[in-house]
Amino acid sequence: MRIIAGNFKGKKILEPKDKKTRPLKDLTKESIFNIINHSNKFSVNLKDSNVLDLFSGTGSFGLECLSRKVKKVTFVENYKHILPILKKNLLNLKSINNYQIIEKDILKLSEINILNQKFDIIFLDPPYKENNISNFLNIIIKTKLLKINGIIIIHRHKKKIDIFPDSFKIIEEKVYGISKIIFGTYR
Repeated sequence: MRIIAGNFKGKKILEPKDKKTRPLKDLTKESIFNIINHSNKFSVNLKDSNVLDLFSGTGSFGLECLSRKVKKVTFVENYKHILPILKKNLLNLKSINNYQIIEKDILKLSEINILNQKFDIIFLDPPYKENNISNFLNIIIKTKLLKINGIIIIHRHKKKIDIFPDSFKIIEEKVYGISKIIFGTYR
């Protein structure tokens, strides 16, 4: 795994040794950024974006954002075996300081309240077995974490059938290998 574009293009991303974390593959990540940059279905300027990377894991998505000069990335991760890898990946970028790491369980409503800001892009990459995506999206919508015209990007297993809240509007859905990427927003 590596950073695919921007200031840190080609930089290796450290990966976990356990099987509980499944990092975002390079081809999938490249496709996500192509859609963000070139789709006329939504209007997010990546360089002006404040990004929330939920269930960050190794930080692959957020690292790519930092390499592409976004305003700021907030990483949220609480898995104690992956946090040291996420921190090493960020330290390997050396001169970057426009990020923060929140070591909390974001699935708890009380924890999400610590995010006292709004985001242009929310990347949601929960474990494939996670079944309460609808509840979590409702929390995001209720707390108004997403700015107007912002996008939510969800990484799921291609066979996973999720039920989304009525107020969540799917803009585009793509399948890459065993993954599917869902781009959405509020209605």
